[in-house]
Amino acid sequence: MSVPVLEMKKISKSFYGTQVLDNINLTVNEGEIHCLVGENGAGKSTLMNILFGMSVITDTGGYEGDILINGSKVAFNSPKAAIGAGIGMVHQEFMLLPGFTVAENIKLNREDTKPNPFSKIFGKKLETLNRKKMSADTRSALDKLGMNIDEWVTVAGLPVGYLQFVEIAREIDKENLQLLVLDEPTAVLTESEAKQFLEVVQKLARTGISILFITHRLDEVMAVADNITILKDGELVSSGPTESYTIAQMAELMVGRKVETSGRIGNVKSEKANEAVLEIRDLRVDMPGERLRGIDLDVYKGEILGIGGLAGHGKIALANGIMGLYASQGQVRYEGMDVPLNNPREALNLGLAFVSEDRRGVGLVLEDSIANNIVLTSMQTQNEFLKPGPLKLKDQKRIMAHALESIERFDIRCTGPEQIVRRLSGGNQQKVCIARAFTQNPKLFFVSEPTRGIDVGAKSRVLELIVELNRMGVTVVITSSELAELRSISDRIAIIYEGKLSGILAPDAPDVEYGLLMAGKSLEEVGIGERATN
Repeated sequence: MSVPVLEMKKISKSFYGTQVLDNINLTVNEGEIHCLVGENGAGKSTLMNILFGMSVITDTGGYEGDILINGSKVAFNSPKAAIGAGIGMVHQEFMLLPGFTVAENIKLNREDTKPNPFSKIFGKKLETLNRKKMSADTRSALDKLGMNIDEWVTVAGLPVGYLQFVEIAREIDKENLQLLVLDEPTAVLTESEAKQFLEVVQKLARTGISILFITHRLDEVMAVADNITILKDGELVSSGPTESYTIAQMAELMVGRKVETSGRIGNVKSEKANEAVLEIRDLRVDMPGERLRGIDLDVYKGEILGIGGLAGHGKIALANGIMGLYASQGQVRYEGMDVPLNNPREALNLGLAFVSEDRRGVGLVLEDSIANNIVLTSMQTQNEFLKPGPLKLKDQKRIMAHALESIERFDIRCTGPEQIVRRLSGGNQQKVCIARAFTQNPKLFFVSEPTRGIDVGAKSRVLELIVELNRMGVTVVITSSELAELRSISDRIAIIYEGKLSGILAPDAPDVEYGLLMAGKSLEEVGIGERATN
Protein backbone atom coordinates (compact mmCIF):
# COMPACT_ATOMS: atom_id res chain seq x y z
CA MET A 1 0.00 0.00 0.00
CA SER A 2 1.35 3.45 -0.94
CA VAL A 3 2.24 6.05 1.69
CA PRO A 4 -0.57 8.60 2.28
CA VAL A 5 -0.04 12.06 0.84
CA LEU A 6 -1.21 13.57 4.14
CA GLU A 7 -1.39 12.28 7.68
CA MET A 8 -2.43 14.47 10.60
CA LYS A 9 -1.96 12.62 13.89
CA LYS A 10 -3.41 13.60 17.27
CA ILE A 11 -3.71 17.27 16.36
CA SER A 12 -4.79 19.48 19.26
CA LYS A 13 -5.04 23.24 19.53
CA SER A 14 -6.26 25.72 22.13
CA PHE A 15 -6.77 29.47 21.93
CA TYR A 16 -6.26 31.33 25.21
CA GLY A 17 -7.33 28.35 27.30
CA THR A 18 -10.22 27.27 25.06
CA GLN A 19 -9.74 23.85 23.45
CA VAL A 20 -10.79 24.04 19.81
CA LEU A 21 -9.23 20.78 18.53
CA ASP A 22 -8.71 17.62 20.53
CA ASN A 23 -6.69 14.68 19.14
CA ILE A 24 -7.80 14.88 15.51
CA ASN A 25 -6.58 12.23 13.07
CA LEU A 26 -6.92 12.69 9.31
CA THR A 27 -5.48 10.66 6.42
CA VAL A 28 -5.67 11.52 2.71
CA ASN A 29 -4.31 9.16 0.05
CA GLU A 30 -3.06 9.93 -3.45
CA GLY A 31 -5.86 10.81 -5.86
CA GLU A 32 -8.48 10.66 -3.11
CA ILE A 33 -11.33 13.11 -2.61
CA HIS A 34 -11.68 13.40 1.16
CA CYS A 35 -14.55 15.52 2.49
CA LEU A 36 -14.21 17.25 5.85
CA VAL A 37 -17.60 18.19 7.29
CA GLY A 38 -18.89 19.70 10.51
CA GLU A 39 -20.90 22.59 11.86
CA ASN A 40 -19.46 26.08 11.96
CA GLY A 41 -17.21 26.14 15.00
CA ALA A 42 -16.44 22.41 14.71
CA GLY A 43 -12.74 23.14 14.09
CA LYS A 44 -12.43 22.59 10.33
CA SER A 45 -10.85 25.96 9.57
CA THR A 46 -8.47 25.72 12.51
CA LEU A 47 -7.32 22.29 11.33
CA MET A 48 -6.67 23.67 7.84
CA ASN A 49 -4.87 26.71 9.26
CA ILE A 50 -2.54 24.32 11.07
CA LEU A 51 -1.90 22.36 7.89
CA PHE A 52 -1.22 25.52 5.89
CA GLY A 53 1.10 27.13 8.45
CA MET A 54 -1.10 30.20 8.99
CA SER A 55 0.20 32.91 11.32
CA VAL A 56 -2.92 32.72 13.49
CA ILE A 57 -1.59 29.32 14.64
CA THR A 58 2.11 30.13 14.98
CA ASP A 59 1.36 33.42 16.77
CA THR A 60 -0.80 31.70 19.41
CA GLY A 61 1.59 29.03 20.61
CA GLY A 62 1.43 26.52 17.77
CA TYR A 63 -0.26 23.13 18.08
CA GLU A 64 0.21 19.61 19.39
CA GLY A 65 0.51 16.51 17.22
CA ASP A 66 2.28 15.55 13.99
CA ILE A 67 1.82 16.26 10.29
CA LEU A 68 3.33 13.92 7.71
CA ILE A 69 3.59 14.62 3.98
CA ASN A 70 4.40 11.50 1.95
CA GLY A 71 5.52 9.83 5.18
CA SER A 72 7.92 12.58 6.23
CA LYS A 73 7.21 14.70 9.30
CA VAL A 74 6.78 18.42 8.59
CA ALA A 75 5.96 21.55 10.60
CA PHE A 76 5.04 24.46 8.37
CA ASN A 77 5.63 27.90 9.91
CA SER A 78 4.21 29.80 6.94
CA PRO A 79 1.91 29.30 3.94
CA LYS A 80 4.98 29.65 1.71
CA ALA A 81 6.47 26.54 3.30
CA ALA A 82 3.23 24.61 2.77
CA ILE A 83 3.04 25.71 -0.87
CA GLY A 84 6.63 24.62 -1.35
CA ALA A 85 5.65 21.15 -0.16
CA GLY A 86 2.95 20.89 -2.83
CA ILE A 87 -0.09 22.00 -0.82
CA GLY A 88 -2.57 24.39 -2.42
CA MET A 89 -5.49 26.01 -0.66
CA VAL A 90 -8.54 27.90 -1.89
CA HIS A 91 -9.94 29.90 1.02
CA GLN A 92 -13.52 31.00 1.63
CA GLU A 93 -12.46 34.62 1.20
CA PHE A 94 -11.05 35.54 -2.19
CA MET A 95 -7.30 36.23 -2.29
CA LEU A 96 -7.29 38.05 -5.64
CA LEU A 97 -6.02 41.52 -6.56
CA PRO A 98 -8.97 43.30 -8.27
CA GLY A 99 -6.81 45.59 -10.41
CA PHE A 100 -4.78 42.70 -11.85
CA THR A 101 -5.74 40.52 -14.80
CA VAL A 102 -6.72 36.87 -14.54
CA ALA A 103 -3.27 35.78 -15.76
CA GLU A 104 -1.49 38.15 -13.38
CA ASN A 105 -3.47 36.81 -10.42
CA ILE A 106 -2.86 33.19 -11.38
CA LYS A 107 0.88 33.80 -11.81
CA LEU A 108 1.28 36.17 -8.86
CA ASN A 109 4.74 35.68 -7.22
CA ARG A 110 5.45 32.96 -9.82
CA GLU A 111 5.68 35.19 -12.89
CA ASP A 112 7.41 33.86 -16.00
CA THR A 113 10.11 36.21 -17.24
CA LYS A 114 12.45 36.44 -20.18
CA PRO A 115 15.86 38.10 -20.54
CA ASN A 116 16.49 41.36 -22.37
CA PRO A 117 19.60 43.44 -23.08
CA PHE A 118 19.33 45.26 -19.75
CA SER A 119 18.89 42.09 -17.67
CA LYS A 120 21.94 40.55 -19.30
CA ILE A 121 23.98 43.44 -17.93
CA PHE A 122 22.25 44.32 -14.66
CA GLY A 123 20.80 40.98 -13.61
CA LYS A 124 17.61 38.90 -13.54
CA LYS A 125 15.57 41.51 -11.67
CA LEU A 126 15.33 43.54 -14.87
CA GLU A 127 13.88 40.69 -16.93
CA THR A 128 10.49 41.40 -18.51
CA LEU A 129 7.30 39.36 -18.23
CA ASN A 130 7.04 36.45 -20.64
CA ARG A 131 3.42 37.21 -21.46
CA LYS A 132 3.25 34.50 -24.10
CA LYS A 133 4.14 31.73 -21.61
CA MET A 134 1.97 33.26 -18.87
CA SER A 135 -0.91 33.35 -21.31
CA ALA A 136 -0.38 29.74 -22.40
CA ASP A 137 -0.14 28.44 -18.80
CA THR A 138 -3.19 30.42 -17.71
CA ARG A 139 -5.18 29.23 -20.69
CA SER A 140 -4.28 25.63 -19.85
CA ALA A 141 -5.44 26.02 -16.23
CA LEU A 142 -8.67 27.76 -17.25
CA ASP A 143 -9.40 25.10 -19.88
CA LYS A 144 -9.15 22.40 -17.23
CA LEU A 145 -11.97 24.21 -15.43
CA GLY A 146 -13.98 24.67 -18.60
CA MET A 147 -13.73 28.47 -18.44
CA ASN A 148 -13.88 30.52 -21.65
CA ILE A 149 -12.87 33.78 -19.98
CA ASP A 150 -10.04 35.81 -21.55
CA GLU A 151 -6.84 35.41 -19.55
CA TRP A 152 -5.99 39.13 -19.77
CA VAL A 153 -9.30 40.53 -18.56
CA THR A 154 -9.15 42.47 -15.27
CA VAL A 155 -10.52 40.57 -12.27
CA ALA A 156 -12.47 43.56 -10.92
CA GLY A 157 -16.12 43.32 -11.96
CA LEU A 158 -16.12 39.62 -12.78
CA PRO A 159 -19.05 37.58 -11.41
CA VAL A 160 -18.44 35.89 -8.06
CA GLY A 161 -18.48 32.42 -9.64
CA TYR A 162 -15.73 33.41 -12.05
CA LEU A 163 -13.58 34.67 -9.17
CA GLN A 164 -13.83 31.27 -7.48
CA PHE A 165 -12.69 29.48 -10.63
CA VAL A 166 -9.74 31.89 -10.99
CA GLU A 167 -8.71 31.03 -7.42
CA ILE A 168 -8.79 27.32 -8.27
CA ALA A 169 -6.97 27.86 -11.57
CA ARG A 170 -4.12 29.52 -9.67
CA GLU A 171 -3.61 26.39 -7.59
CA ILE A 172 -3.90 24.04 -10.58
CA ASP A 173 -1.16 26.02 -12.34
CA LYS A 174 1.41 25.12 -9.67
CA GLU A 175 3.71 22.40 -10.99
CA ASN A 176 4.32 20.59 -7.69
CA LEU A 177 0.68 20.53 -6.53
CA GLN A 178 -0.15 17.20 -4.86
CA LEU A 179 -2.78 18.17 -2.26
CA LEU A 180 -5.50 20.75 -2.91
CA VAL A 181 -7.57 22.04 0.01
CA LEU A 182 -10.94 23.51 -1.01
CA ASP A 183 -12.73 25.47 1.72
CA GLU A 184 -16.44 25.82 0.83
CA PRO A 185 -15.62 26.23 -2.88
CA THR A 186 -19.20 25.95 -4.16
CA ALA A 187 -20.84 28.28 -1.64
CA VAL A 188 -20.68 31.18 -4.13
CA LEU A 189 -21.37 29.17 -7.28
CA THR A 190 -24.64 28.77 -9.14
CA GLU A 191 -26.16 25.32 -9.49
CA SER A 192 -24.70 24.83 -12.98
CA GLU A 193 -21.28 26.19 -11.93
CA ALA A 194 -21.23 23.90 -8.89
CA LYS A 195 -22.02 20.87 -11.06
CA GLN A 196 -19.23 21.84 -13.45
CA PHE A 197 -16.86 22.36 -10.53
CA LEU A 198 -17.56 18.93 -9.02
CA GLU A 199 -16.79 17.35 -12.38
CA VAL A 200 -13.45 19.21 -12.43
CA VAL A 201 -12.64 18.02 -8.89
CA GLN A 202 -13.18 14.41 -9.93
CA LYS A 203 -11.06 14.96 -13.03
CA LEU A 204 -8.20 16.39 -10.95
CA ALA A 205 -8.36 13.45 -8.57
CA ARG A 206 -8.04 11.05 -11.49
CA THR A 207 -4.73 12.75 -12.40
CA GLY A 208 -3.37 11.84 -8.97
CA ILE A 209 -3.99 15.11 -7.12
CA SER A 210 -5.44 14.57 -3.65
CA ILE A 211 -8.42 16.75 -2.73
CA LEU A 212 -9.38 17.78 0.79
CA PHE A 213 -12.87 19.17 0.30
CA ILE A 214 -14.61 21.20 3.04
CA THR A 215 -18.30 21.75 2.35
CA HIS A 216 -21.67 22.19 4.05
CA ARG A 217 -23.55 20.75 1.09
CA LEU A 218 -23.99 17.13 2.06
CA ASP A 219 -25.37 16.14 -1.34
CA GLU A 220 -22.01 17.21 -2.81
CA VAL A 221 -20.24 15.02 -0.28
CA MET A 222 -22.25 12.02 -1.37
CA ALA A 223 -21.63 12.84 -5.03
CA VAL A 224 -17.82 13.10 -5.05
CA ALA A 225 -16.22 11.92 -1.79
CA ASP A 226 -14.23 8.73 -1.45
CA ASN A 227 -13.93 9.14 2.31
CA ILE A 228 -15.51 11.41 4.90
CA THR A 229 -14.30 12.83 8.22
CA ILE A 230 -16.87 14.44 10.53
CA LEU A 231 -15.92 16.91 13.27
CA LYS A 232 -18.05 18.25 16.10
CA ASP A 233 -16.95 20.74 18.75
CA GLY A 234 -13.29 20.16 17.94
CA GLU A 235 -13.50 16.38 18.19
CA LEU A 236 -13.46 13.62 15.59
CA VAL A 237 -16.84 11.90 15.75
CA SER A 238 -16.63 9.66 12.69
CA SER A 239 -14.49 8.83 9.67
CA GLY A 240 -14.90 6.29 6.90
CA PRO A 241 -15.84 5.56 3.29
CA THR A 242 -18.75 7.49 1.82
CA GLU A 243 -20.89 4.42 1.31
CA SER A 244 -21.02 4.01 5.09
CA TYR A 245 -23.16 7.14 5.48
CA THR A 246 -26.45 8.67 4.43
CA ILE A 247 -27.07 12.42 4.34
CA ALA A 248 -29.33 12.14 7.40
CA GLN A 249 -26.68 10.21 9.34
CA MET A 250 -24.01 12.77 8.50
CA ALA A 251 -26.27 15.61 9.58
CA GLU A 252 -27.05 13.89 12.87
CA LEU A 253 -23.36 13.21 13.57
CA MET A 254 -22.45 16.82 12.81
CA VAL A 255 -24.92 18.37 15.21
CA GLY A 256 -25.21 15.61 17.80
CA ARG A 257 -28.95 15.41 17.40
CA LYS A 258 -31.39 14.21 14.80
CA VAL A 259 -31.89 16.85 12.11
CA GLU A 260 -35.10 16.94 10.11
CA THR A 261 -34.09 17.08 6.45
CA SER A 262 -37.58 17.33 5.02
CA GLY A 263 -41.04 18.42 6.04
CA ARG A 264 -42.50 21.67 7.35
CA ILE A 265 -41.02 23.65 10.20
CA GLY A 266 -43.63 24.57 12.77
CA ASN A 267 -47.35 24.97 12.27
CA VAL A 268 -48.26 26.33 8.85
CA LYS A 269 -51.32 28.52 8.53
CA SER A 270 -54.17 26.60 6.93
CA GLU A 271 -55.89 29.78 5.77
CA LYS A 272 -54.33 32.91 4.29
CA ALA A 273 -55.79 36.34 4.90
CA ASN A 274 -55.59 37.09 1.16
CA GLU A 275 -55.06 40.72 2.09
CA ALA A 276 -52.29 42.09 -0.13
CA VAL A 277 -49.82 43.99 2.05
CA LEU A 278 -47.31 44.37 -0.81
CA GLU A 279 -48.41 44.90 -4.41
CA ILE A 280 -45.76 44.62 -7.12
CA ARG A 281 -46.58 45.69 -10.67
CA ASP A 282 -44.30 45.45 -13.71
CA LEU A 283 -41.17 45.51 -11.54
CA ARG A 284 -37.97 45.60 -13.58
CA VAL A 285 -34.60 45.37 -11.88
CA ASP A 286 -31.26 45.89 -13.60
CA MET A 287 -29.19 43.50 -11.47
CA PRO A 288 -26.33 41.95 -13.50
CA GLY A 289 -26.89 38.23 -13.95
CA GLU A 290 -30.28 38.33 -12.18
CA ARG A 291 -32.41 40.83 -14.12
CA LEU A 292 -36.15 41.07 -13.56
CA ARG A 293 -38.03 41.83 -16.78
CA GLY A 294 -41.43 42.86 -15.46
CA ILE A 295 -43.14 40.96 -12.66
CA ASP A 296 -46.59 41.25 -11.07
CA LEU A 297 -46.94 39.73 -7.60
CA ASP A 298 -48.99 40.21 -4.44
CA VAL A 299 -47.65 39.37 -0.99
CA TYR A 300 -50.32 38.58 1.59
CA LYS A 301 -50.27 39.96 5.11
CA GLY A 302 -48.77 37.56 7.64
CA GLU A 303 -47.58 34.94 5.16
CA ILE A 304 -44.17 33.51 4.34
CA LEU A 305 -43.81 33.82 0.58
CA GLY A 306 -40.98 31.82 -0.96
CA ILE A 307 -39.23 33.04 -4.12
CA GLY A 308 -37.54 30.26 -6.09
CA GLY A 309 -36.10 29.48 -9.49
CA LEU A 310 -32.84 28.54 -11.13
CA ALA A 311 -29.77 30.74 -10.74
CA GLY A 312 -29.57 33.67 -13.12
CA HIS A 313 -33.32 33.96 -13.75
CA GLY A 314 -33.97 36.97 -11.50
CA LYS A 315 -35.20 35.67 -8.17
CA ILE A 316 -32.42 37.45 -6.25
CA ALA A 317 -33.30 40.76 -7.92
CA LEU A 318 -36.79 41.04 -6.40
CA ALA A 319 -35.71 42.01 -2.87
CA ASN A 320 -32.60 43.86 -4.04
CA GLY A 321 -34.70 45.99 -6.37
CA ILE A 322 -37.44 46.84 -3.88
CA MET A 323 -34.84 47.71 -1.23
CA GLY A 324 -33.07 50.06 -3.64
CA LEU A 325 -29.76 48.25 -4.10
CA TYR A 326 -30.08 48.05 -7.89
CA ALA A 327 -31.70 50.35 -10.45
CA SER A 328 -35.41 49.52 -10.67
CA GLN A 329 -38.58 50.71 -12.32
CA GLY A 330 -42.24 49.81 -12.00
CA GLN A 331 -44.67 50.21 -9.13
CA VAL A 332 -44.44 48.78 -5.61
CA ARG A 333 -47.09 49.61 -3.02
CA TYR A 334 -46.81 48.70 0.65
CA GLU A 335 -49.94 49.01 2.81
CA GLY A 336 -51.42 51.24 0.12
CA MET A 337 -48.40 53.58 -0.03
CA ASP A 338 -45.96 53.82 -2.92
CA VAL A 339 -42.51 52.50 -2.10
CA PRO A 340 -39.95 54.91 -3.62
CA LEU A 341 -37.66 52.77 -5.75
CA ASN A 342 -33.89 53.30 -5.87
CA ASN A 343 -33.93 54.68 -2.32
CA PRO A 344 -32.80 52.24 0.42
CA ARG A 345 -33.40 54.68 3.26
CA GLU A 346 -37.04 55.27 2.27
CA ALA A 347 -37.64 51.52 2.10
CA LEU A 348 -36.22 51.12 5.61
CA ASN A 349 -38.27 54.06 6.89
CA LEU A 350 -41.45 52.29 5.71
CA GLY A 351 -40.69 49.37 8.01
CA LEU A 352 -39.08 47.03 5.49
CA ALA A 353 -36.05 45.00 6.57
CA PHE A 354 -33.60 43.11 4.34
CA VAL A 355 -30.98 40.42 4.89
CA SER A 356 -28.88 40.32 1.73
CA GLU A 357 -27.54 37.17 0.08
CA ASP A 358 -24.13 38.91 0.19
CA ARG A 359 -23.73 39.07 3.94
CA ARG A 360 -20.01 39.93 3.79
CA GLY A 361 -20.21 42.52 1.02
CA VAL A 362 -23.54 44.18 1.87
CA GLY A 363 -25.00 42.79 5.07
CA LEU A 364 -22.24 43.43 7.58
CA VAL A 365 -19.57 45.92 8.62
CA LEU A 366 -16.90 43.24 8.93
CA GLU A 367 -14.37 45.24 10.93
CA ASP A 368 -16.92 46.43 13.49
CA SER A 369 -18.20 44.63 16.57
CA ILE A 370 -21.17 42.28 16.84
CA ALA A 371 -22.94 44.82 19.07
CA ASN A 372 -22.59 47.71 16.62
CA ASN A 373 -23.65 45.55 13.66
CA ILE A 374 -26.83 44.47 15.43
CA VAL A 375 -28.01 48.02 16.21
CA LEU A 376 -26.57 49.88 13.19
CA THR A 377 -29.72 50.12 11.03
CA SER A 378 -31.98 50.91 13.97
CA MET A 379 -29.67 53.76 14.99
CA GLN A 380 -29.56 55.20 11.47
CA THR A 381 -33.22 54.97 10.50
CA GLN A 382 -35.11 54.89 13.81
CA ASN A 383 -32.82 56.91 16.12
CA GLU A 384 -32.78 53.97 18.50
CA PHE A 385 -29.93 53.23 20.94
CA LEU A 386 -29.04 56.92 21.14
CA LYS A 387 -28.87 59.10 24.23
CA PRO A 388 -31.47 61.89 24.56
CA GLY A 389 -30.31 65.25 23.27
CA PRO A 390 -29.27 67.02 20.09
CA LEU A 391 -25.85 65.34 19.74
CA LYS A 392 -27.24 61.83 19.08
CA LEU A 393 -24.53 60.05 21.03
CA LYS A 394 -24.58 56.25 21.18
CA ASP A 395 -26.13 54.75 24.31
CA GLN A 396 -23.35 52.22 24.81
CA LYS A 397 -24.88 50.67 27.91
CA ARG A 398 -28.17 49.96 26.12
CA ILE A 399 -26.35 48.72 23.01
CA MET A 400 -24.32 46.21 25.01
CA ALA A 401 -27.37 45.00 26.93
CA HIS A 402 -29.29 44.46 23.69
CA ALA A 403 -26.30 42.73 22.08
CA LEU A 404 -25.96 40.30 24.99
CA GLU A 405 -29.66 39.51 24.79
CA SER A 406 -29.40 38.95 21.02
CA ILE A 407 -26.33 36.73 21.35
CA GLU A 408 -28.25 34.47 23.71
CA ARG A 409 -31.51 34.57 21.76
CA PHE A 410 -29.94 33.82 18.38
CA ASP A 411 -27.24 31.48 19.69
CA ILE A 412 -24.43 33.58 18.20
CA ARG A 413 -21.29 31.66 19.08
CA CYS A 414 -18.66 34.27 19.90
CA THR A 415 -16.33 35.56 22.60
CA GLY A 416 -18.67 38.45 23.39
CA PRO A 417 -20.52 41.45 21.92
CA GLU A 418 -17.28 43.31 21.20
CA GLN A 419 -15.87 40.55 18.96
CA ILE A 420 -15.16 41.70 15.40
CA VAL A 421 -17.74 40.23 13.00
CA ARG A 422 -15.10 39.21 10.44
CA ARG A 423 -13.83 36.60 12.91
CA LEU A 424 -17.17 34.80 13.17
CA SER A 425 -18.06 31.71 11.16
CA GLY A 426 -20.48 32.12 8.24
CA GLY A 427 -23.44 30.77 10.19
CA ASN A 428 -22.84 33.12 13.09
CA GLN A 429 -22.41 36.08 10.74
CA GLN A 430 -25.81 35.22 9.29
CA LYS A 431 -27.33 35.17 12.78
CA VAL A 432 -25.95 38.68 13.35
CA CYS A 433 -27.69 39.81 10.14
CA ILE A 434 -30.98 38.34 11.31
CA ALA A 435 -30.54 39.81 14.79
CA ARG A 436 -30.17 43.24 13.19
CA ALA A 437 -33.40 42.69 11.22
CA PHE A 438 -35.23 41.64 14.42
CA THR A 439 -33.90 44.76 16.14
CA GLN A 440 -35.60 46.94 13.51
CA ASN A 441 -39.01 45.50 14.51
CA PRO A 442 -39.94 45.27 10.83
CA LYS A 443 -43.41 44.85 9.37
CA LEU A 444 -42.14 43.18 6.20
CA PHE A 445 -38.94 41.15 6.09
CA PHE A 446 -37.00 40.28 2.93
CA VAL A 447 -34.32 37.62 3.31
CA SER A 448 -32.21 36.29 0.43
CA GLU A 449 -30.31 32.98 0.49
CA PRO A 450 -30.37 32.91 4.31
CA THR A 451 -28.54 29.57 4.60
CA ARG A 452 -26.00 29.92 1.78
CA GLY A 453 -22.59 28.63 2.85
CA ILE A 454 -23.58 27.65 6.38
CA ASP A 455 -23.75 24.22 7.95
CA VAL A 456 -26.81 22.07 8.48
CA GLY A 457 -27.17 22.84 12.19
CA ALA A 458 -26.95 26.61 11.74
CA LYS A 459 -29.22 26.30 8.71
CA SER A 460 -31.99 24.73 10.79
CA ARG A 461 -31.69 27.44 13.44
CA VAL A 462 -31.76 30.27 10.89
CA LEU A 463 -34.97 28.89 9.36
CA GLU A 464 -36.51 28.54 12.81
CA LEU A 465 -35.69 32.20 13.50
CA ILE A 466 -37.43 33.27 10.29
CA VAL A 467 -40.53 31.31 11.30
CA GLU A 468 -40.33 32.84 14.77
CA LEU A 469 -40.30 36.34 13.27
CA ASN A 470 -43.30 35.45 11.12
CA ARG A 471 -45.24 34.22 14.17
CA MET A 472 -44.70 37.67 15.69
CA GLY A 473 -46.87 39.04 12.89
CA VAL A 474 -44.16 39.94 10.39
CA THR A 475 -44.74 39.18 6.71
CA VAL A 476 -41.73 37.35 5.25
CA VAL A 477 -40.46 37.11 1.67
CA ILE A 478 -37.67 34.51 1.50
CA THR A 479 -35.56 33.90 -1.61
CA SER A 480 -33.59 30.67 -1.81
CA SER A 481 -31.91 28.41 -4.35
CA GLU A 482 -32.85 25.41 -2.20
CA LEU A 483 -36.39 24.36 -3.01
CA ALA A 484 -36.60 22.01 -0.02
CA GLU A 485 -35.80 24.94 2.23
CA LEU A 486 -38.60 27.03 0.76
CA ARG A 487 -41.06 24.16 1.00
CA SER A 488 -40.23 23.65 4.67
CA ILE A 489 -41.40 27.10 5.81
CA SER A 490 -43.36 28.86 3.04
CA ASP A 491 -47.12 29.26 2.65
CA ARG A 492 -46.76 29.82 -1.10
CA ILE A 493 -43.80 29.64 -3.47
CA ALA A 494 -43.42 31.89 -6.52
CA ILE A 495 -41.10 30.60 -9.26
CA ILE A 496 -39.17 33.09 -11.41
CA TYR A 497 -38.09 32.15 -14.93
CA GLU A 498 -36.17 34.46 -17.28
CA GLY A 499 -37.09 37.50 -15.22
CA LYS A 500 -40.82 36.76 -15.22
CA LEU A 501 -43.22 35.08 -12.80
CA SER A 502 -43.55 31.51 -14.04
CA GLY A 503 -46.21 30.54 -11.51
CA ILE A 504 -47.10 30.11 -7.84
CA LEU A 505 -47.44 26.76 -6.10
CA ALA A 506 -48.38 25.40 -2.71
CA PRO A 507 -45.40 24.00 -0.78
CA ASP A 508 -46.78 20.45 -1.03
CA ALA A 509 -47.24 20.58 -4.80
CA PRO A 510 -45.66 17.63 -6.67
CA ASP A 511 -42.00 17.92 -7.68
CA VAL A 512 -42.97 17.67 -11.35
CA GLU A 513 -44.95 20.90 -11.13
CA TYR A 514 -42.01 22.76 -9.65
CA GLY A 515 -39.77 21.31 -12.35
CA LEU A 516 -42.11 22.50 -15.08
CA LEU A 517 -42.30 26.05 -13.75
CA MET A 518 -38.53 26.23 -13.34
CA ALA A 519 -38.21 25.16 -16.98
CA GLY A 520 -40.55 27.94 -18.07
CA LYS A 521 -43.53 25.67 -18.80
CA SER A 522 -46.96 26.70 -17.62
CA LEU A 523 -49.00 24.04 -15.86
CA GLU A 524 -51.86 24.61 -18.31
CA GLU A 525 -49.53 23.73 -21.20
CA VAL A 526 -49.24 20.19 -19.95
CA GLY A 527 -52.81 19.92 -18.71
CA ILE A 528 -52.09 20.07 -14.99
CA GLY A 529 -53.74 23.37 -14.10
CA GLU A 530 -52.99 25.74 -11.25
CA ARG A 531 -52.50 24.46 -7.72
CA ALA A 532 -52.25 27.78 -5.96
CA THR A 533 -53.55 31.25 -6.62
CA ASN A 534 -51.60 34.46 -6.58
